[in-house]
Amino acid sequence: MIYRFRQRRCTLALLIFLILSVSCGKEGEKPDYRQEMRDFVIGISAYARTMEPDFVVIPQNGIELVTVSGDATGQPVTTYLDAIDGNGQEDLFYGYKKDDQSTPENDNAYLRALLNVSKQAGNQILVTDYCSTPAKMDDSYTRNSAGGYISFAADHRELDNIPAYPCPAFSENNRQIGALAEAQNFLYLINPGNFATKTAFIEAVAATNYDLLIMDLFFADGITFTRSETDRLRQKENGGKRLVIAYMSIGEAEDYRYYWDNHWNTQKPAWLDAENPDWAGNYKVKYWDEAWQQIIFGNDNSYLKKIVDAGFDGVYLDIIDAFEYFE
Repeated sequence: MIYRFRQRRCTLALLIFLILSVSCGKEGEKPDYRQEMRDFVIGISAYARTMEPDFVVIPQNGIELVTVSGDATGQPVTTYLDAIDGNGQEDLFYGYKKDDQSTPENDNAYLRALLNVSKQAGNQILVTDYCSTPAKMDDSYTRNSAGGYISFAADHRELDNIPAYPCPAFSENNRQIGALAEAQNFLYLINPGNFATKTAFIEAVAATNYDLLIMDLFFADGITFTRSETDRLRQKENGGKRLVIAYMSIGEAEDYRYYWDNHWNTQKPAWLDAENPDWAGNYKVKYWDEAWQQIIFGNDNSYLKKIVDAGFDGVYLDIIDAFEYFE
């Protein structure tokens, strides 16, 4: 999260850096970390849509990328906004400081102002609030709906379960959902470890009526969901149809993914950075590096190609806010 007071860039140190950059040429320049992330997302979107024109692209967090300046009064970045279909945002009303605790009003207002820039550009906003008290879950759904957002009240931060409350799901319906703009709710279930088998996972999801499912491409290491299984997951219990979206982290590398080379544990590639202290096995990456981007998209062996081949309707991109780490 980048607070407004951190946006002040006209410091003596920065002026010195700019002077040195001009005198040293490109060799002395740092990447524009925000634009590099925008370009990364735009590239992912363009590649996916060469194969599936209606493929849905939703970056999560890093909402500052929607404007040039990173604040709500800045000029919208239309190339970025046109490349995506929505924005995901965690902790908007609950969970920013602590799960099941209201997000401070100033942080909520800051995020909503930026989210509304994307919303006004025609994109859908998906909010994940982390709360487990029924009254707070109800409040989350009500406040998000009033703001024109669709939301999910996650009672497990791990996103490893289908909440028992509310039942039925908020805004449950039997519509045939064919586009993100038609969705009225969603289920965020990316950790299937609580399900004994892939079949058990599919049956549990198929017994729900959510309009949109965000899940992982993999049930377990090396075990992907197939196109026929994705088709089954697309069917609601009440006869309606939902969108099925695959989660993919692009700002960190995960050592449990198929692409991980064990040699990296002792000899890191140039693009691999420090381990995330909050999530063991997750490593920051220099996401603008071509070698990392080729792992993610652009070729038949890429992560994104596997998602498209498995029949998913779109992709939910995580660690978009990696630019904060490098800044």
